[in-house]
Amino acid sequence: LLSGAEQTMNIRPLIMCGGSGTRLWPASRDSFPKQFAPLVGQHSTFQDTVIRVTDPALFDAPLIVAAQKQRFTIERQLADIGASADLLLEPMPRDSAPAIVAGALAMAKIDPQALVLVLAADHVVRDPAGFRATVAAAKPAAEAGRIVTFGIEPTFPSTAYGYIEQGDDLPGSKNVRGVRRFVEKPNAAAAQQYLLAGYLWNSGNFLFRADVLLAEYARYAPDSLSAITEAVAGARTDLARKDLGARVLDAAAFGRAEKKSIDYAVMERTQLSAVVPGRFGWSDIGTWDALWDIAEKDEDGNVMRGDVAFVGTRNTYAATDGVLVGVIGMEDTVVVATRDAVLVCSKSRSGDVKTLVDQLKARHVPEATEHLRSYRPWGWRQAAEQGPGFMVRRLVVYPGQRLSLHRHAHRAEHWVVVKGTADVIVGEAPRKLCENQSIYIPPGQNHRLGNSGATDIEIIEVATGTYLGEDDIVRVADDYDRL
Repeated sequence: LLSGAEQTMNIRPLIMCGGSGTRLWPASRDSFPKQFAPLVGQHSTFQDTVIRVTDPALFDAPLIVAAQKQRFTIERQLADIGASADLLLEPMPRDSAPAIVAGALAMAKIDPQALVLVLAADHVVRDPAGFRATVAAAKPAAEAGRIVTFGIEPTFPSTAYGYIEQGDDLPGSKNVRGVRRFVEKPNAAAAQQYLLAGYLWNSGNFLFRADVLLAEYARYAPDSLSAITEAVAGARTDLARKDLGARVLDAAAFGRAEKKSIDYAVMERTQLSAVVPGRFGWSDIGTWDALWDIAEKDEDGNVMRGDVAFVGTRNTYAATDGVLVGVIGMEDTVVVATRDAVLVCSKSRSGDVKTLVDQLKARHVPEATEHLRSYRPWGWRQAAEQGPGFMVRRLVVYPGQRLSLHRHAHRAEHWVVVKGTADVIVGEAPRKLCENQSIYIPPGQNHRLGNSGATDIEIIEVATGTYLGEDDIVRVADDYDRL
């Protein structure tokens, strides 16, 4: 299941890519969640997480556990930073415990005592060297059979994080302590007490031996362990892009696993928990307020990303992915503009964005979950304009990729090449289209678009017809197992 015939005593990162980042709507949505968006710096937090564990003196190649639908986004983002990893794909979400246990089982097939470092793909670490030093400090305790969590030294009395009460120092370990108890997210008064008492924030990242974690999970959730073991044993190679070798957990077995977080399933019950305090610029960037807190600010305390102008504004976060945004006379505010949605809220209420998104979902508003730009195995497409009887979209096809061979019953399409050279099939005749050339595809005609070149190609697609729904498609052949 995993690459690499020889295993060392290095640490094997297990990067968790679950979650939809609802509180960072509209930038983060189910179709493209926050861990894949460049919200901090040039890379996504997923890419930064991978980069953070590339030191070969400490880490082996990572295993990424993610939703099956995110596979091609992950592979593209890995390629963009020149990284490689193994992929274990979930057919449905079951929370963090089943995902972590599945990854530990996969690693234990090669080495039962493999050291596993569980990391969330949507966290920010501003001091990677300090992070690696903290991991190294935790390693002896994990090797000795402890399940070590990384506690963050609080900088303020946050009500957004769970807390850890530290116990005594562990013999033979530097700066690693036992855990007296885990505490759920507190109210403001309790958070102030925890801060004064030396409690730590619970980062949700862990280091342990695979066999230790699996034994504890067997103690508390034997039926779930049996189901996950069956799911790993029955994992199949994803038929799409066989050369890349991702594995998909058996859906029937994995669906029987209890949906529960690793905190509830193991950490709050085990006698083997330990904690290492860390101060490495950590944030889970769970809200827009948290993003403002870690970002570089101007002299008025404002943060801008994209084309933003401020007048008489203080302590405000404003971001845009294209449209010009002007902010006048605001204070402690969040303004986020995308091509199809705008959020304006008080910074102190940014945690309530999830409530707004839940309302939009209840109304079946597509913008609640879908971006105008949707990513596909072959590239991406973005809606530009739509009206009665027509739809305009921009298509970008990555090098070496191609769409399925397909046809539509109710619409015709016009393709105009604006960048690169496209490989086009309409009917039985393949041809190449260069920039500024176009082609017409009538209803009912098999057609395909591909890119055999070395750079992206861009197409403007104009569809016209009586029905433009996504279900008006019949795939005849497909490289990504979507027939």
